[in-house]
Amino acid sequence: MNKHDVKAYLLKLQDQICTDLAAEDGGAEFREDNWDRAGGGGGRTRVMANGAVIEKGGVNFSHVYGTRLPPSATAARPELAGRSFEAMGVSLVIHPHNPYVPTSHANVRFFIAEQEGQEPVWWFGGGYDLTPYYPFEEDCRHWHQTAKAACDPYGETVYPRFKKWCDDYFYLKHRNETRGVGGLFFDDFSDLGFDDSFAFMRAVGDSYTQAYRPIIARRKTMVWGERERDFQLYRRGRYVEFNLVYDRGTLFGLQTGGRTESILMSLPPLARWDYDWNPEPGSAEAELYERYLSPRDWV
Repeated sequence: MNKHDVKAYLLKLQDQICTDLAAEDGGAEFREDNWDRAGGGGGRTRVMANGAVIEKGGVNFSHVYGTRLPPSATAARPELAGRSFEAMGVSLVIHPHNPYVPTSHANVRFFIAEQEGQEPVWWFGGGYDLTPYYPFEEDCRHWHQTAKAACDPYGETVYPRFKKWCDDYFYLKHRNETRGVGGLFFDDFSDLGFDDSFAFMRAVGDSYTQAYRPIIARRKTMVWGERERDFQLYRRGRYVEFNLVYDRGTLFGLQTGGRTESILMSLPPLARWDYDWNPEPGSAEAELYERYLSPRDWV
């Protein structure tokens, strides 16, 4: 097990994703912000604002460590309470201007918990998911086909397992709807041993821009107006609700004393909430609710 190789990969992945997205935007560049955490470690945040395509995007690298795991990390693994920890990862969220371009999120991470006299406990996690406002079947299928292709070398059950986990995880219980059309989500993953589990995490990380860039390219020049913008801002409210109520990464970052600005860079620059709003029957907005906000087989 070589955690230094993991860190080197994650830093390289952050560079590559920023390069790919800046090229697709064709305008703005990512601003870099390095930060230190009082309890140990730090990170490298890169943020784009008001680009030609990307209204707000953040691609975060963090590497933090401490003497005791926070509650968000031990809730599902109580046997690890009291251990020291080290966590590193890349996490990103992209909020485009154009309502026809979906929001996307991706994350890959490595975690190790240690205690004197005990074997280290380590795992990988991550995935990516797509949140369209005006969805297209071909985009959703491409997204999931790319995810499946990344998983297939590691076994035929991997994609269906992590696709379902994504559908279940990115679910707003209080709204009775998924956040979007899903993708992949995995955590506590050490099933294949260190080398192959690390290779799987790399396959997921490397496939993110392969999944997302073609969708941006197809939709970024579509014409939109005030109606589409209003609906985009309304649906962005769901994104805020999920990240502040349910997201494990957000809770972990806040509970471990991470840099708040970097943790909350996933939030959109603008969002809105309308009281008891419902889409007009037969509208494009209604189609999102009727056909896309519950789990589907996309491949």
